[in-house]
Amino acid sequence: MCGIVGYVGSRAAEELLLAGLSKLEYRGYDSAGISVMSEGSIESVRAVGNLAQLQTAVEARQAAGGATATLVEAATIGIGHTRWATHGRVNEQNAHPHFDTADQVHVVVNGIVENYMELRERLIAGGASFSSETDAEVIAHLVAKHLDHDLEQAVRDAYSELEGHFAFVAMAVESPELLVGARKECPLIIGVGEGEMFLASAVPAFLAQTRRVQYVENEEIVAVRPSGASFTTPSGEPIEREVVTVDWDEETAEKGGYETFMLKEIHEQADAIAETIADRTVREDGVDLDDVGALTDEQLSMANRIVVVACGTSYHAGLIGRYAIEELARVPVDVEIASEYRYRNPIVGPGDLVIGITQSGETADTLAAMRIAKERGATVMAITNIMGSQATRDADGVLYTRAGLEVSVAATKTFVCQVAVMYLLALRLAELHDALPLERRAQLVADLKQMPSLISELLASADPVVEAVAEHVWEANFFLYLGRHAGVAVADEGALKLKEVSYISTDAYAAGEMKHGPIALLSEQTPVVTVATDSPVLEKVISNMQEVRARGAYLIAVASEGNQAIDQQADAVISIPQTDWILQPLLAVIPLQLLAYRIARLRGLNVDQPRNLAKTVTVE
Repeated sequence: MCGIVGYVGSRAAEELLLAGLSKLEYRGYDSAGISVMSEGSIESVRAVGNLAQLQTAVEARQAAGGATATLVEAATIGIGHTRWATHGRVNEQNAHPHFDTADQVHVVVNGIVENYMELRERLIAGGASFSSETDAEVIAHLVAKHLDHDLEQAVRDAYSELEGHFAFVAMAVESPELLVGARKECPLIIGVGEGEMFLASAVPAFLAQTRRVQYVENEEIVAVRPSGASFTTPSGEPIEREVVTVDWDEETAEKGGYETFMLKEIHEQADAIAETIADRTVREDGVDLDDVGALTDEQLSMANRIVVVACGTSYHAGLIGRYAIEELARVPVDVEIASEYRYRNPIVGPGDLVIGITQSGETADTLAAMRIAKERGATVMAITNIMGSQATRDADGVLYTRAGLEVSVAATKTFVCQVAVMYLLALRLAELHDALPLERRAQLVADLKQMPSLISELLASADPVVEAVAEHVWEANFFLYLGRHAGVAVADEGALKLKEVSYISTDAYAAGEMKHGPIALLSEQTPVVTVATDSPVLEKVISNMQEVRARGAYLIAVASEGNQAIDQQADAVISIPQTDWILQPLLAVIPLQLLAYRIARLRGLNVDQPRNLAKTVTVE
């Protein structure tokens, strides 16, 4: 979830770029950089760490004085970037902006170039010299290769060769008043000033300067000069784009126009999943986890047993991961509540892989459980969203979820990214253990790569249906959630979301346990939410639904699209797109997030900051 900012006009670019990056710092954590151009030369400053480190580096260059400092002060065009590492280690060489061999073209990139290896090899054969490990650098060399006194055409030509999802902005020495951006799925927006223009990943980057914007749509190229922006298709056909005024204050801008951070983050889940899986699913027949740190494939394949330790939402992600790993890789998995595990005398040691899942990387109970496992000789992996967190320092290896900053206390996009990482791990283990036929593995990789577009489709279709359901049930004082197989964990997470943001008493059960007590809770006043997606146990779920209907409860089902059997059983059906049954939890949880959200809003509650809850639990 990297952040991009660009400026072209008459004012000092450096100051505006740094100010813009400060509003986008939530999009990137590990490094930052700017490039500015003046008098036929481009100067860059890059630094590892947060934006304060870049500011220090910029001030040091200014203090040194000389021709470079004078050039930078005079520059009125430039680009900047905050990085969230998806390819290549965290160091200054991998920080953006990137540049070509002759240092004539600089680019900043958000997203993934899936065919970077093929392009890199071809560019090197043509004489390009690479200075980083990143996939993004190929864009600078590719634009330079096509550059023949027309930066716009060079960007269009480069775009036609790129595969993946990305947004980038290019700047070239021979075009002193021009920035050219391209968008494929990742966000890019234009800020319109008086005799000056801005480009950015999000409105907050330039909101202090202008509220007039132009939206760059998917698969468009935009050329930006001080006098304005012109839009084209990748083939060069012109596009008219109106200038609109956003009536946002800074907080609203940070919410991207959504009414709350929680709703914004629910709608960011497609992008978050894309960031999490993209460079790890480049191979059609498998998954690569090259960024797992010191952990080797040999260590992963030698694990006799996996133990997941986690709390809250992360625990539910671990439960889904258990079903996936056992189903696909045939490795036994235990999932433990970390706050209980740390006070047991757990049987764990050499040969065990212990996975601590923690959004913040600072959850006290999970860290303690990981340390116990490590002390007893187990190999420890962390799954977290935060680089440099304590979990990353304690673990032998780390898999990052790449969800970007999550402001709302109730986890949404970090949860689906944790689940996605567990699927990636399951597929990698399946390959290492030769536990899954090649065709099945390849199909699951393909289905996983389709998930961002399926999530976007789901969000577009489900919200009005969920809103109607919420209007019907928001005054209820108790909800029961049911599921089977991985659907149990989805039900657990849906129930937790409702508890967190609406303060409604809620329970979640394995549907097969209905007759062992929970059925006594049902009445005509009880909404029952059932995860009834296609799976090998769907017939059993339908049987449980019939039990619920017989007691007069109001039955809400989350079902796979086109399943008419569910339509006949439920009072309300929220459909999710078709995908492989083992992957359906990634989709099935989203209507439950929306349902919790809509009920809480109907009750007039603050969903971003629920009472008594904190985003990170750093104490017992």
